[in-house]
Amino acid sequence: MEEGEGGGEAVAVRAFWQRLGLPGLIDVHTHFMPEQVLNKVWAYFDSAGPLTGMEWPITYREEESRRLALLRGFGVRAFTALLYPHKPGMADWLNGWAADFASRTPDCLHTATLYPEEGAERYVRLAVENGARIFKSHVQVGAYDPNEALLDPVWGLLADAGIPIVMHCGSGPAPGKYTGPGPVGRLLARHPRLPLIVAHMGMPEYTDFLDLAERYPQVRLDTTVAFTDFSERLCPFPAAERARLADLEERVLLGTDFPNIPYPYLHQLEALERLELGDDWLRAVCYGNAARLFL
Repeated sequence: MEEGEGGGEAVAVRAFWQRLGLPGLIDVHTHFMPEQVLNKVWAYFDSAGPLTGMEWPITYREEESRRLALLRGFGVRAFTALLYPHKPGMADWLNGWAADFASRTPDCLHTATLYPEEGAERYVRLAVENGARIFKSHVQVGAYDPNEALLDPVWGLLADAGIPIVMHCGSGPAPGKYTGPGPVGRLLARHPRLPLIVAHMGMPEYTDFLDLAERYPQVRLDTTVAFTDFSERLCPFPAAERARLADLEERVLLGTDFPNIPYPYLHQLEALERLELGDDWLRAVCYGNAARLFL
């Protein structure tokens, strides 16, 4: 572990989890992608500001080895390589890249993705057989209904295998045709055992996605961007729902969106702490819940 990477911020991040008596952090929402794909993602964030009036600077715009060193310097014990296609023909190729990345990055959970297309069941099954531990579904970027018939055998396969899917299905930061709780609610009604991790706490439809988590025991939520100063200006989490966060302690997971975040990594942790839900809640969210799933 490269203790010196990250400077003063790394010292502060490590002090956060050391105070809680944790062995480190597990971050279920980090992005590693082929360089040409990540550059396009960064270009999108760069261009979105003038269009939306919401600047989104990339805090950790570094080359791959430096980004890995930063996470390790923060004490992140396990993380993901969330990646996603926006058109047919990409997912299988991305899964090949992710399998290679996982083979050379042992602290990264082997990640895979999917898209509603002919052959999806075949390449998802192959990814599972090759050791994928977590999948990414991006309903907003992919502009697809998770209830499309081509995905039905995929969801059944993943439910049977018990492999979690991080799904960006909330309508933030910008709504899509199939975002929001409606399509996901219909999906879960048909696949109630699907181990879904709702990205960004379902922002901005927080209450609706908390409802789904209460209704379906295999639904979890990740904290990515939620509760930070950045999101609180745009999509504040309802103060009245904090008690429900406490009740769902075992099904909230740390996610950050590293490296694609417009503030320091430390701020996500500080935002969780200022919810004042207690140290046991922080221990569960920042390490324990994900450790039970993945370690």
